[in-house]
Amino acid sequence: MRARYGVPLKVTAGITAVGAAGIAYAAGFEARSYRLRRVTVPVLAPGARPLRVLQVSDIHMVGGQRKKQRWLQSLAGLRPDFVVNTGDNLSDTEAVPEVLDALGPLMEFPGAYVFGSNDYYGPMFRNPARYLLEKVQGKTGLNGNPPAVNVIHNPWEDLRDGFDQAGWLNLTNTRGRLKLDGAEIAFTGLDDPHIKRDRYAEVAGGPETGADVSIGVVHAPYLRAIDAFTADGYPLILAGHTHGGQLCIPFYGALVTNCDLDTKRVKGLSTHSTSPSTRSYLHVSAGCGTNRYTPVRFACPPEVTLLTLTARD
Repeated sequence: MRARYGVPLKVTAGITAVGAAGIAYAAGFEARSYRLRRVTVPVLAPGARPLRVLQVSDIHMVGGQRKKQRWLQSLAGLRPDFVVNTGDNLSDTEAVPEVLDALGPLMEFPGAYVFGSNDYYGPMFRNPARYLLEKVQGKTGLNGNPPAVNVIHNPWEDLRDGFDQAGWLNLTNTRGRLKLDGAEIAFTGLDDPHIKRDRYAEVAGGPETGADVSIGVVHAPYLRAIDAFTADGYPLILAGHTHGGQLCIPFYGALVTNCDLDTKRVKGLSTHSTSPSTRSYLHVSAGCGTNRYTPVRFACPPEVTLLTLTARD
């Protein structure tokens, strides 16, 4: 027997089975296959001792994600010099206690943070194909799209209070410093460009003097943000948001970044220039979670990054 339009039923069944297997793998295995990425970045003065920074991003915690919570707790065993959280911790209005519990051991270390759109607002279901369509149309975030209406408001104030109580620096459109044993780290942070909360004019002026290194921190790596950091002379910029593309094609890579950054730099360490004389290192975390309505990853496992800052040549 043959299906309509001449497609054999065996072929139809085979395609369905392969699709189902792919979804099962992407949701049941890869989305929970947590990895540690290790990166070395030469941004310190000659002769400076290395510094280890753990970047955590895009947790998108949903109640009951015990494996993710245990894995995040275990990262304290890495003993970083400091921690940077680049936002989107929530994907559940009830998940603040679980985020704070998961990050509790890491909050014993010095740290800093910015928020992403999903810290402020709950996720909504979107057809994944819309990301491709918006890329073609040049629409990303609130750039060309209508403002969100009827959104769920997350209890981000409780998350902020928990981080602040632990002594982490709130870098929401402001600057801050961490004094470590024998080193001082200066930060300049922005609120999330994806929802147009970034205010670079309030923090412009370039790196501060007297610090061992100055780091720009932002959730979504929109070009207007990383251009500004680079033009002002920041040696290192940390961001998240992209999920590394989340659904990637093996041996090809990401199809979208959910911002105006190119797909070649959707995750990992790269460089960014605004002129022949300016260059910054940019590290984009692929994050360790997903939107609760699209809990799948393919060819892009969830991750946290341990960056070792070393002396420049």
